Amino acid sequence: FLFVSVLLNTEGCGACGPGFASPLDAMKGPREEILYVPCIYRNTGRKKPDFLATLDVNPRSPQYCQVIHRLPMPNLGDELHHSGWNACSSCFGDTTKKRNRLILPSLISTRIYVVDVGTDPRAPRLFKVINPEDVFWKCNLGYPHTSHCLGSGEVMISTLGDPAGNGKGGFILLDAETFEIKGNWEKGDNVPPMGYDFWYQPRHNVLISTEWGIPKCLGYGFNPNDLKKGRYGRRLNVWDWTTHTYIQAIDVGEDAAPLEIRFLHNPNAAEGFVGCTISSAIHRFYKTERGDWAAEKVIQVPSKKVEGWLLPDMPGFITDILISLDDRFLYFSNWLHGDIRQYDISNTRQPKLVGQVFVGGSISKGGPVTVCRDEELQSQPDPFVIKGKKVAGGPQMIQLSLDGKRLYVTTSLYSAWDKQFYPDLIRDGSVMLQLDVDTERGGLSVNENFLVDFGKEPDGPCLAHEIRYPGGDCTSDIWV
Repeated sequence: FLFVSVLLNTEGCGACGPGFASPLDAMKGPREEILYVPCIYRNTGRKKPDFLATLDVNPRSPQYCQVIHRLPMPNLGDELHHSGWNACSSCFGDTTKKRNRLILPSLISTRIYVVDVGTDPRAPRLFKVINPEDVFWKCNLGYPHTSHCLGSGEVMISTLGDPAGNGKGGFILLDAETFEIKGNWEKGDNVPPMGYDFWYQPRHNVLISTEWGIPKCLGYGFNPNDLKKGRYGRRLNVWDWTTHTYIQAIDVGEDAAPLEIRFLHNPNAAEGFVGCTISSAIHRFYKTERGDWAAEKVIQVPSKKVEGWLLPDMPGFITDILISLDDRFLYFSNWLHGDIRQYDISNTRQPKLVGQVFVGGSISKGGPVTVCRDEELQSQPDPFVIKGKKVAGGPQMIQLSLDGKRLYVTTSLYSAWDKQFYPDLIRDGSVMLQLDVDTERGGLSVNENFLVDFGKEPDGPCLAHEIRYPGGDCTSDIWV
């Protein structure tokens, strides 16, 4: 069917405003046919601008698994990272709003690009550029990361630090039509020492943000000497949604580096999960009977004793997590160990491992790393090869289809860390894979017919990062 009709169906009923009425309604939405993926050239040695790739993922299309459009940014060295929408399911019911702009913050340059994906979804075009000086002067913030649309007709972007690269957890507020900077979302002088990702749940009057690290430290790579010096995050930061004030810090451990945070999709839910990268743990956070918030560790990925690596203990390095729209499964990627895992979270306090697949990583046989002691595996995994290509890097960003049956995976984390941990990734470029999901009993398997090889780009190999669908997905849409 025509893509126009897909978009109309994706918008619920064509006249209800953007998104879907509920997460379960979203699961009945149309199959994804194109994807948007930021592709990065920073730190690759190629003097090319980052670009937004449009991918065809319709199995019936002659262009299946191909990049069908590239939108280069007008500047070098931006480090496009995560993206968000001008409107999503938080605006469902407002017929004046359309999901037609993709917001692309640049992690390093602090530029924010607004891309028109509504006029021609298969060939996005640049709509507006917000210059870093405006962010610096109007918000005293820099290093923007996560973008979420709000039901109020605004766009909110979290940041890692201040303009000088010191840690500072704050938020930029944009008008969702003009994309003018309105100022800071947060109020008061009390702010967290670092920032990264965030999610909000208005029915519980809460927003919770996470902490990666101090930008000027992590910007050039991972230095083990920064550990134990307070340069990596350890808190979940709780905000009052109504007053925009910082009210509580939840400690999840020294150098934990809590990154992606996801509430359950049910807007009544008062709990969710966060992935801690360096400590390689999943914590469940929840509202207590007293009305404040707490966290408990529910999954620990054991480190492996190794030789031939940066440190004698190699963490899994959980870099991305997501929850299926029915709140039944939790997925996450171990970027260093090389596996993606699926957990049944029917009991949120006791997640149950039901699917696991290795698709790269640092511990495969024949590589420079020897595993000396492993609490989980009997032997090192085989190198991952698909369609004749040995995949460099490890599984990183993940995105699930609305119906929960397909999990898309890219392999680049952040160009400076890619260069350090996976030099072959810089040389060969990243890939996109697709895993088939058993949504009945649990289970993951690689779709051997699906491969997007970003090593074959016209301007040379590049680093593909986050994945978005035109009609929204389970990491961009929030129901209120």
